[in-house]
Amino acid sequence: MKKGIHPGYRTAWISCACGARFSTRTTVGDLKVDICSSCHPFFTGMQKIVDTEGRVERFKKKYAKKAT
Repeated sequence: MKKGIHPGYRTAWISCACGARFSTRTTVGDLKVDICSSCHPFFTGMQKIVDTEGRVERFKKKYAKKAT
C-alpha cells in the first residue's frame, strides 16, 4: 500500500436520538443518527402494517394452514 494516501481509521462513537450510544471504527469521526437498531420498529417488533385495502388479511386467509 502507498503511504500517506489512506484516511485515518479511528474509533468513533455513534449516538442515536433515543439515547443509545455505541463504539465503532470509521474514517469520518463521531456520528449522530436519528434511528438505530435499538429503537427501529422493524428490529423491536413494534412495526405496524398499514393496510387499507385488506391485502394483508387476504394474503393470510389464502395461505393460512388449514386444520386437518
